[in-house]
Amino acid sequence: MREGESVVHIGAGTGYYTALLAKLAGATGRVDAYEIDPELAERAKENLADLPHVTVHPRSGTAGTLPACDVLYVNAGATAPLGVWLDALRPGGRLLFPLTPPQGPGAMLLVRRTETAGFSARFVCGAMFIPCVGACDDEEAQKLSVAFRRGDLAAVRSLRRDGSPDATCWCGGEDWWLSTADPAEP
Repeated sequence: MREGESVVHIGAGTGYYTALLAKLAGATGRVDAYEIDPELAERAKENLADLPHVTVHPRSGTAGTLPACDVLYVNAGATAPLGVWLDALRPGGRLLFPLTPPQGPGAMLLVRRTETAGFSARFVCGAMFIPCVGACDDEEAQKLSVAFRRGDLAAVRSLRRDGSPDATCWCGGEDWWLSTADPAEP
């Protein structure tokens, strides 16, 4: 992350990681934090009150629209990269979130929007998180469990949102799939 970037944080809790993101974004950056639990959102507002470039939104970050951003960090496990998250990314923008099945470990997936509106993707490390309300689907979760058991995470190179999955599909859901092909390849 670079100073001056705009950040969206999903699952802000009481604001600890939001404060870290705000420090990285600097005073010239902006952080929009989303927390679905009203009590946690209120505590985050109180804890972050001295950071004028941070706004806490007491609502879900899995539905509706989100502000355009350079970085989107999700602090809860999802079974898919949500369209609302991908749509918020500016060209060059990065999404980091835990792609996790309901049982067992998953992994942090880093997705980068290319200049041509494609997406590169790679797993950066293993992860286990609490589920993200509004970002978990039972059918996708089962497919993820199978994919993670194969253990070939390093093969993932891109995220696709168009067309049907082809032979390069690592795992996919209703309107997305991870591919072992580079994002520029058809």
